[in-house]
Amino acid sequence: MAGVSADASGQARTPRTPRVRRQRGARESLASIVLGFESIIVFLGGLVLYGLKALPAGIEPWWGIVIGAVLAVALIATSGLVRYDWGIALGWFWQVLIIAGGLLEPALVVVGVIFGAMYAYATIKGGALDRRNAARAATNGD
Repeated sequence: MAGVSADASGQARTPRTPRVRRQRGARESLASIVLGFESIIVFLGGLVLYGLKALPAGIEPWWGIVIGAVLAVALIATSGLVRYDWGIALGWFWQVLIIAGGLLEPALVVVGVIFGAMYAYATIKGGALDRRNAARAATNGD
């Protein structure tokens, strides 16, 4: 029989029906991409804090790596939560926090502003695309 395989006992298994994937909007897709790429840069920023010993006196330089790694993991986790409005807001919180990191190393302000602008574009333009696609689907009866 085509499309049917046998398990270890020789019994024929019925083929699985493919799982229906949840539709992702443009806002969710674009925001998660930006946060994913930003996580890499933030981790590298933590290495910069370590290498330049840019943390305040009394704090060991290796905490820069920890800060970068924890923030990178938080950004990756948030990229999975941007389907919710509070996930988008959490992404904005991380953008502000990264810009505030400019108090430790001024180059982090540049990173924060660039990725903040990309995140703004992703959420604003992605939301507009989602609204346009929903209106188009409503008029076409899809």
